[in-house]
Amino acid sequence: MSSTDVLIVGAGPTGLTLGIDLARRGVTAQVVERENGLFPGSRGKGLQPRTMEIFDDLGVYDAIRAAGGTYPVGMIWRDGERAGEHRMFDPVGTDEDSPYTEPCMIPQWRTQRILLERLEELGGKVAFGRKVTGLTQDEEGVTAHLASGDAVRARYAVAADGGRSAVRRAVGIAMTGEQVDPGPMLVADVRITGLDRDNWHLFPPRDGVDGDGAGGDILAICPLAGTEDFQLITRFAHGTEVDLSLDGIRRVVAARSHLAPEDVTEVRWASDFRPRAALADRFRVGRVFLAGDAAHVHSPAGGQGLNTSVQDAHNLGWKLGAVLREGAGASLLDTYEEERRPIAAQMLSLSTGVHRGEIRRGAATRQLGLGYPESSLTHETRTAPGPLRAGGRAPDATVDGVRLFDAFRGPHWTLLALGMPAPDIDVPVRTVRGPAHDSYGTGLFLVRPDGYVGWAGDTAAAGLPEYLTRFGPRRPPA
Repeated sequence: MSSTDVLIVGAGPTGLTLGIDLARRGVTAQVVERENGLFPGSRGKGLQPRTMEIFDDLGVYDAIRAAGGTYPVGMIWRDGERAGEHRMFDPVGTDEDSPYTEPCMIPQWRTQRILLERLEELGGKVAFGRKVTGLTQDEEGVTAHLASGDAVRARYAVAADGGRSAVRRAVGIAMTGEQVDPGPMLVADVRITGLDRDNWHLFPPRDGVDGDGAGGDILAICPLAGTEDFQLITRFAHGTEVDLSLDGIRRVVAARSHLAPEDVTEVRWASDFRPRAALADRFRVGRVFLAGDAAHVHSPAGGQGLNTSVQDAHNLGWKLGAVLREGAGASLLDTYEEERRPIAAQMLSLSTGVHRGEIRRGAATRQLGLGYPESSLTHETRTAPGPLRAGGRAPDATVDGVRLFDAFRGPHWTLLALGMPAPDIDVPVRTVRGPAHDSYGTGLFLVRPDGYVGWAGDTAAAGLPEYLTRFGPRRPPA
């Protein structure tokens, strides 16, 4: 039986992000994936600005940006003629505190490849073709049983194995949700001729339905940045059997656009699904945690699922590292569900609203306004807080010549002393000193490793030492 500190089940964006975060903290983690390789499709192609900030922290931003691109303007077609443009997102102004304001388009398979390369740079790896068939736990750890007959013993396990999570079922956690749309949807990566790559091509429904049931809903064909592929997505009437073959997809394209069947030259990946919104009743049982789609299943509209999943991993990673390597109390892990489950519920509501046309893509879908003001890890001690309160996302800024996102990058805590002296702290905290700043105001701000303000005060005497003793970093054991 092999052993590890953390067993991560699933090598999607969630599992790979968590693996990277743990590797840079010196935590031994084993990532197992039931498939023989990475997910091959473009499905989660939109990375929101908050996720780009996390990828900056993890050291993959440059690679993601180089491989991706911006979202193209929607082009509406009617009867083979261009009939107008559609802006997918409400505009958001740029400012210093949010350097990444627009979503990045990059196929999910490419995002995962970049994450895997980063994991391997840090000494981690993924064991492919390793299917978990059962899991038991006790007071000391978790034992996962594999289809090969092997077993893995870990101090903690994380289910990052998707919406049909075998680990979630093994520990008996139910999901509560609703069907967002009764009709099945088709998503496919195709090679296609006859369309430019400068626009997201939108074909509104024609009158009537053709004989094979292909008509009756919008067809969207989007060029995938950095590739020769297009992502095709459309919806069918309830009860339709979706044909994923080349001929089947050609029929749909011909029925719903001015394109000829032979304009679709290749299907590189295809899947059908029924949009659903569901939330796990719990995010933790004992030493087993749920993250990503194993914990929450979204409609793809609005691009919230993958992004919320990456943020789950970023939240859990530093807490596991603190417990396993820095001597923090195990109760710190209780805050994972406390913080992430309400956020997931909020994002599920947002995704469903976008899917149903009730909410426009805009500031909310960028996820920069999310935070943990009600968390037990959040301590706001000022009687008159400035523009930023404890629990909020720590914005970017330049303070006395130091870019804050550069100072935050890495697996450490950061203390900002703005407009006041910095106290001496006998724990490994990076300190940045400077004048008051418009985005922060004046005060002391203790920024967690995941980029949120844990404690804020006018003076260290207002509880900073006590906070650090309970939640903050500690020197690793000798």
